[in-house]
Amino acid sequence: MPVREIATKPYPDQKSGTAGLRKKVAVFQQPHYLENFLQAIFDVEPTLRGKTLVMGGDGRYHNRTAIQTAIAMAAANGVAKVIVGQGGILSTPASSHLIRQSGAAGGFVFTASHNPAGEDGDFGIKFNIFGGGQAGEALTDRIFDASKAISRYSIEEGVYVDLDRRGVQSVAAMEVEVVDCVDEYAKLMQSLFDFDRIRDWFRRGHSLSFDAMHAVTGPYAQRIFVEMLGAPQSSVMNATPLEDFGGGHPDPNLIYAKPLVDLMYSEKAPDLGGASDGDGDRNMILGRGIFISPGDSLAMLAAHLDKLPGYSKGLAGVARSMPTCRALDKVAQGRGLDCYETPTGWKFFANLLDSGRITLCGEESFGTSSNHVREKDGVWAVLAWLNVLAVTGQSVQQLADTHWKQYGRHYYARHDYDELPTEVAQKVMQTLIAGMPKLVGQKHGDWTVSQADEFGYLDPVDGSKATAQGLRVVFGDAARIIVRLSGTGTKGATLRLYLERYETAADKLAWKTGDALAPLAAIADRLVQISEITGRKSPDVVT
Repeated sequence: MPVREIATKPYPDQKSGTAGLRKKVAVFQQPHYLENFLQAIFDVEPTLRGKTLVMGGDGRYHNRTAIQTAIAMAAANGVAKVIVGQGGILSTPASSHLIRQSGAAGGFVFTASHNPAGEDGDFGIKFNIFGGGQAGEALTDRIFDASKAISRYSIEEGVYVDLDRRGVQSVAAMEVEVVDCVDEYAKLMQSLFDFDRIRDWFRRGHSLSFDAMHAVTGPYAQRIFVEMLGAPQSSVMNATPLEDFGGGHPDPNLIYAKPLVDLMYSEKAPDLGGASDGDGDRNMILGRGIFISPGDSLAMLAAHLDKLPGYSKGLAGVARSMPTCRALDKVAQGRGLDCYETPTGWKFFANLLDSGRITLCGEESFGTSSNHVREKDGVWAVLAWLNVLAVTGQSVQQLADTHWKQYGRHYYARHDYDELPTEVAQKVMQTLIAGMPKLVGQKHGDWTVSQADEFGYLDPVDGSKATAQGLRVVFGDAARIIVRLSGTGTKGATLRLYLERYETAADKLAWKTGDALAPLAAIADRLVQISEITGRKSPDVVT
């Protein structure tokens, strides 16, 4: 198989977002587009030469084609071995674990996460480094710079790997090992959770409904929940990964996972409802008639995680992204734990995890995980909840009520304004920035502004700085309004407004979230002026 040097020209738009490069499938299908980006990684990271590289994806359209290309280019660029998930399937957290377990120099994860799939949908790729975490901003900036100057890429000709056949194959001098996508991940979960206790929970008549959304976690849920833990086959919905995710939007929230939500609010509701997204890193948790917001889920797990085998020695510390509600902070204060506030993006947790400063972390966009990998992990979160329910003997509602009585309740919602013209979204941000100097001390309703700023972050491990990470209007402990631009979309700009209200009085802990946040929403409408500037009378999605 001869190595060919292919002449190419740069594309100007290969800058990674919050978690990798995401574009429409048609963009990735342009001549040399994927190859340019991959070669930029190989050029910037010469440490991959002679080492092992993990590959896999969420099974969306174009996944197999992209993996074949990446294997051919890895061989041409001197990679010694590629480990790839059978069928090209490998969830994001499983990829992170496989990188760590195998000592690989890094990995390519082919996914656009929770974005829609199919021929007219989205595709993406992110580069995970040694240790299993996402490439940091300094590295992705170097990759972007390399992509803007690229003039050639290297590829082995005539490469085809049978992705459906487990075992070792050869591509020139490189070894390719096709592995079961679930095996090693399932072993890791067994080491963290009390599977015997969860099995007994199911035997005693308790029930689960997990929606894999026709995405990557179907095989993981089937193996772990059904085959290993003894849940009925009916416990797993939409378990077959499809290239278009069944035409659905694989984002586990109250809007896009509506069939599961409807079930959990019906008379036939199981004890626990869970869902995960396209690549398996997000999660949604529900009980009978109750939705647990991501921030509450993170805080409740922080309060109970030391009851589980893998965390019996206690937590080193915890962390949350800035827009995530401050429920975690209250648990940390009560338990004497360090609590870090980072920008949105899992890469900011990686240094804290690697340095041993934290055990548990999460973000408002339905992501929660621990130090077992360097990515958020949807199946892990559902297993953690199963184990907590089995250990405490409480229902989800009882667990939530007990938690709120002890720590208070943070009412929380996120309003998404999707596919705005970029200049309009920027105008919203700039208008608020311009008005911030006058906000501190202003009284709005029952609350007074104590802080108004643009969030920045100084990494306590390596001293790196991140700026322009979202705008905050803070009313002490009582409330917050957050505004930021999302980095995960592929069309226009997504503007996100976050509303948070904290209450501790016993008679204020059972309000409907919308009712509790209505006064704050009215204040946000006046201060942020989203409706006035964008012309949108309401958000596209509220979660």
